Amino acid sequence: MSDNKSDKAMANNQIQFLLNDTLTTLSGIDPNTTILQYLRQHQHKSGTKEGCASGDCGACTVVVAEAVAGKLRYKSLNACISLLPSLHGKQLITVEDLQDGECLHPVQQAMVDFHGSQCGFCTPGFIMSLFALHKNFPEPSKHQTLEALAGNLCRCTGYRAIVDAAAAAKNHGADQFDRNAEQTIATLNSITKDAMAQLSQGAEQAFSPLSLSQLSQIMLDNPQARLVAGGTDIVLEITQMHKKLGTIVYVGNVPELQKFEEHDDKFVIGAALPYSEFTPHLAAHYPEFGDMIERIGSLQIRNQGTLGGNIGNASPIGDTPPVLIALDAKLNLRCGDEVRQIPLQDYFVDYKVTSQQTSEFIESIEVPKPASKAQQLKVYKISKRFDDDISAVLAAFNLTIENDVITDARVAFGGMAGIPARAAQCEQALNGQPFTQATIDAAKAKLGNDFTPMSDVRASKDYRMTVAQNLLQKAFIEISQPQTNTGVVQYA
Repeated sequence: MSDNKSDKAMANNQIQFLLNDTLTTLSGIDPNTTILQYLRQHQHKSGTKEGCASGDCGACTVVVAEAVAGKLRYKSLNACISLLPSLHGKQLITVEDLQDGECLHPVQQAMVDFHGSQCGFCTPGFIMSLFALHKNFPEPSKHQTLEALAGNLCRCTGYRAIVDAAAAAKNHGADQFDRNAEQTIATLNSITKDAMAQLSQGAEQAFSPLSLSQLSQIMLDNPQARLVAGGTDIVLEITQMHKKLGTIVYVGNVPELQKFEEHDDKFVIGAALPYSEFTPHLAAHYPEFGDMIERIGSLQIRNQGTLGGNIGNASPIGDTPPVLIALDAKLNLRCGDEVRQIPLQDYFVDYKVTSQQTSEFIESIEVPKPASKAQQLKVYKISKRFDDDISAVLAAFNLTIENDVITDARVAFGGMAGIPARAAQCEQALNGQPFTQATIDAAKAKLGNDFTPMSDVRASKDYRMTVAQNLLQKAFIEISQPQTNTGVVQYA
């Protein structure tokens, strides 16, 4: 461990960020406070609404800007499930900040001109999603527009007028944020970087380490601390269950956990890198994995949610673990200065129980690239809703087929057991066998030996088994008859 005092968990008991263009310093406030609560209860900014308190409806959408490589990078996010410590070193922009003097911002004016609002409750969230969209894409495509708005729900107007407003606001020219960009970047860069931030009130405390060594030391000193990156699941303990998280460690400012590396044979993805930043690279090699990630949640969720969080949550219905297991992904786990690597499939032990040791945390995930053109990955998510819904069953089939023989089969499921897991007997029935209907029928029968699924609110055990077998059949049809491919996401 480094002898540098800042690496030994020296911390300023405050966080700093820009609230619009005002440098704001916070101390002595409960770190379990969400950005939404802070805006409404402390700043009395009521434009940001609370609809669901779970990141589903988008009424609470705000935009955060970060200084990256000398430019501002804008992201929409759900304020209802984002904690205050995550703001350190960033700019927070709300709907109240968009108007420039007496003039509405172009995205606001377009919503007025195209009658995109009726009751108005959801409108601020739509406005902020459109604002982020045009900051990132001055001429957004139809797909980019729909992706940006998929996490915002409207019960009154419908979406046609809002989509038209998005198109009308394209190339709207420089706004006050563009004009102030140089000063904003300078201010963000001036916020202390040589000592980690801390926010505490009474027994509640949160750290925002700025290096891997700082994070490692904090975890050694606080082995029961809760790691938070996107917070898209863990913060629901606060908003839905009214609990406190205890010692919080926000890892979004640790550069080593934000890395993305592409090698000849693999990707290395930092545990705290948001989905929206690495998915395009992954999708170039595994299109169906990329398509499935787009269905994990809205863009606001994918701007915050991380691979490390989805794995570390250890949910049996997490969407990425079955795919990663089928791809033979590896986890790099760190404790202090020591790093050990394990196959992802060995990480899950029992329901919500993992092989992660005391003070250990996920540093990165290694995902192999396809070994040959004969390798085919099929991914299917079964859910009641197309967008932003939890899986009933998640199936991943990684098959290598050469000369009509299955030379390698890795099959994994979520939702079929207490952990995401491989289907060992199904694989055995596939490996070395001709790629025929008879082989598939034999493998389908073996799934009954691999899993004993449960019944719950999302699906019965019989449904889960039937759909798992049918998804193997679907994979066979789509691989043998490519013209029948209908996509990765199906309805329950």
